[in-house]
Amino acid sequence: MTPGLADIVAQLRRARERWRDGQHRVREVGGRELPSREALSAIVAGLRGALFPMRLGPPDLRQDHEDFYVGHTLDTALGALHGQVQLELRHQARSGTEEAAATEARALEVVREFGAALPAIRELLDSDVLAAYRGDPAAHSVDEVLLCYPGIHAMIHHRIAHQLHGLGVPLLARIVAELSHGETGIDIHPGARIGPGFFIDHGTGVVIGETAEIGRDVRLYQAVTLGAKRFVTDEDGQLQKGGARHPIVEDEVVIYAGATILGRVTIGRGSAIGGNVWLTRSVPPGSRITQAQSREGDPDTGRTLL
Repeated sequence: MTPGLADIVAQLRRARERWRDGQHRVREVGGRELPSREALSAIVAGLRGALFPMRLGPPDLRQDHEDFYVGHTLDTALGALHGQVQLELRHQARSGTEEAAATEARALEVVREFGAALPAIRELLDSDVLAAYRGDPAAHSVDEVLLCYPGIHAMIHHRIAHQLHGLGVPLLARIVAELSHGETGIDIHPGARIGPGFFIDHGTGVVIGETAEIGRDVRLYQAVTLGAKRFVTDEDGQLQKGGARHPIVEDEVVIYAGATILGRVTIGRGSAIGGNVWLTRSVPPGSRITQAQSREGDPDTGRTLL
């Protein structure tokens, strides 16, 4: 045994006990009681293959076997998802946000509704793939876009995560979103509402907050942030959760690299926001906003706003 290992193990046990006592945790006597990143990674891989079998499925798949593969893969993925949903709903019940007696029936309902939504998710993803192909002169085919573009990889995860978020399993949704975040550098909260034909070009460093609303045929470039301007705190200085605090981006807007848009502002339809612009106010439809158009200062920070 490594010298001092027993002491390290004992210190780690005491650290766990302090954390669990501080968080008022009960002992997980029946094994792991929270969803698994590893399990969800495998589930999403199966769902990706079922959504796009001839591109993201197994390399030896033939078209005449597609339906069998899709059926078998969905049966496996949705069955595994059911187990993960049960874990989250039981956790919610222990936390007092869900009735324990209702968790089993609710878990089955969540998985059924999620499965039923998969054809609509595929339609949305088709619109995203087409938007990327049509919007990037470097794209040679829709197949290249689907196989290679990090923005499409992120949107596959987001469309899945957003559906789970809406079905009342936000922890599962957040794990799915963070799997993609780690792989692509694109950070989209699963609560964000994103319309069809969404294209993230290049993508690294894009951040889209929980309450952001994005319309149809919107294009973002790398390092764009759709974030909150400030966070409201209660009388004890604790952050207040929830509340609409991220931008609304209307249809056919283009936001270029490095732009930062903060707060519950509206970017009007057909607008173009230039690179590295810092924007904390609404702009009307058809606006063209550049760094050179400095008009007012932020009363809180004194920083120039566009």
